Amino acid sequence: MSTAVSHQISLFRFQFMRHESLRIIEEIAGKAAEHKLLIVDFLVRVFALIGDTESCLALRYEALLMREQKAICDQRLLVSYSEWLTFAEHSLESGFCSIAKKACEKALLCFDVNIVDDPENYFVIEKIKNLKDVAVISASSKSVQAQAATYFKNKNIQQNSQGSYVPVEVKSSGSTLFRDGLKRRHRRQLDEYRHLKLSGITDGNMQNILVGHYAK
Repeated sequence: MSTAVSHQISLFRFQFMRHESLRIIEEIAGKAAEHKLLIVDFLVRVFALIGDTESCLALRYEALLMREQKAICDQRLLVSYSEWLTFAEHSLESGFCSIAKKACEKALLCFDVNIVDDPENYFVIEKIKNLKDVAVISASSKSVQAQAATYFKNKNIQQNSQGSYVPVEVKSSGSTLFRDGLKRRHRRQLDEYRHLKLSGITDGNMQNILVGHYAK
């Protein structure tokens, strides 16, 4: 079986199970919390079995939130810091940094609510804080990488759209993009265009360059 066909089959399984899980969750909306949790746990295992990590983590997160809400009336459903920590680690490993950060915050709240005089708690709290910091940094890094990818993609489109127009060197680099942001970069480019115009570029050529740059 080719890789493309295998990928299509996986996508079909994912879509089918996501549709079915939504239907099942709607059907159990009026059931007791214990019944809902059993069904969600079953769906989590199914998604894990077919390799749909995103749906698996999403349902696990919803189950933890449901238990947290119901624990007000039933302490048996209380979510421990270790459960939130484990979920945060799994989310971070799978690339879901924002969810990992939220899970770390939930884990830290467990210590605020349930104060236990234990020296080991200090080390656990530091571990959770460190994991949260990693999640925040990773999320920021992904955002920067996405901006960089968009920048270089747009730069290639700009170069292709200019065709035979007068080439204009864009001196902004990736580090400048990260430091100053896209808006400052655009302002600098407009200044360069004005400078070139004053240096002898005709009004017609300048118009062509600007149209080529912003035709994205």
